Amino acid sequence: MAGLAALTLAYMLSQFYRAFLAVLAPVLAIDLGAAKTDLSMASGAWFAAFALSQFLVGIWLDRHGPKRTAGLLLGICGGGGAFLFAFATQPWMIVAAMALIGIGCAPVLMASMFIFAHTWSPARLAVLTSWLIGLGSLGNVIGASPLAAAAEAFGWRPVIAGLGVVTLLIAGAILFFVRDPEQAKGGAVSSGFSGYVELMRLKALWPVLPLVAMNYVPSGGIRGLWAGPYLADVYGADALAIGQATLFMALAMSVGSFVYGPLDTFFRTRKWVAFAGNALLCAALVLLALDPAPGIGISTTLLVVIGLSGASFGLLMAHGRAFCPPHLTGRGITLLNFFSIGAVGLMQFASGAVVSTATVPGDPAAAYAALYWFYAAALSLSLVIYLWARDARPEHRG
Repeated sequence: MAGLAALTLAYMLSQFYRAFLAVLAPVLAIDLGAAKTDLSMASGAWFAAFALSQFLVGIWLDRHGPKRTAGLLLGICGGGGAFLFAFATQPWMIVAAMALIGIGCAPVLMASMFIFAHTWSPARLAVLTSWLIGLGSLGNVIGASPLAAAAEAFGWRPVIAGLGVVTLLIAGAILFFVRDPEQAKGGAVSSGFSGYVELMRLKALWPVLPLVAMNYVPSGGIRGLWAGPYLADVYGADALAIGQATLFMALAMSVGSFVYGPLDTFFRTRKWVAFAGNALLCAALVLLALDPAPGIGISTTLLVVIGLSGASFGLLMAHGRAFCPPHLTGRGITLLNFFSIGAVGLMQFASGAVVSTATVPGDPAAAYAALYWFYAAALSLSLVIYLWARDARPEHRG
């Protein structure tokens, strides 16, 4: 249990690091001259580095277990990236720091899921994963108004440097407390990268992958970056107001993970719970696209709905994992995570171009209307493809 507690704390850090730029965006623009495209690049770098790391993480989990994979990467890359961020003097240093932090965070959730998959029954995977994400999403909460208040009181550099120290301590706790599951030892580990080719031949995965890729894109992109500029540009909100609004969205993302967790067991379906939740997410995006400036209260409410309904990641991971063979557990979950986080990274890079291209002088809301249409269109396409997916009920064992 101490090992899982350490991994949960590490996942809280992962959630914090992917989301804190939204709150620091205004001060980074002032102190470092970081433009919106720089911040989009930095946020995208975290997700891209995180996603590309999944392939090696999957192999290392199957070969070396979660203890060393998560502990060493989090300490070396996550801690090192945090210190680089704290001492950055140019926007490119923020981009490099976020890439390093992304690599450090890459194995954390996957290590936990690896332990779940080798210790508990497949029927419990969605609940365990969703609840871990719900607890870990408290890092999202810390990266909202608490971060804004701390940065206001102490300055953003000391705060991020302090988090670098915390990252090193948690990495040490993982190395000390986590125990590699017995069931994972002595398994088939020789296939290396060819294991991913084997997974991609599983036709049951194909219609699931687009929604795995797109379900987290709107909430991850908006909470991780665009909520801050959106509220500042459209409503003139300051850092504390942005922190409060993003706090509500972060809490919704955490609650959403807890809510999604048991629904597949209650309704005896994973497919239709995921479809209904993401359809609600799409509806909220369309409402904001139609009217991106309905008032800060309504905008915040819709951001909360996006956070709540966009928390289906754990459920979709369980859906895809149900079709993966046991000897490729590590590579199976990391392949799914690659599609999820990789899509967020690509869409973060693209979203910067969307906002810049759609910017209209004197009408700041126009750029964000285009952004919300961009998210809604991509999610809608993935939902249509998902209709062809085969369901995987909670008792399904692959």
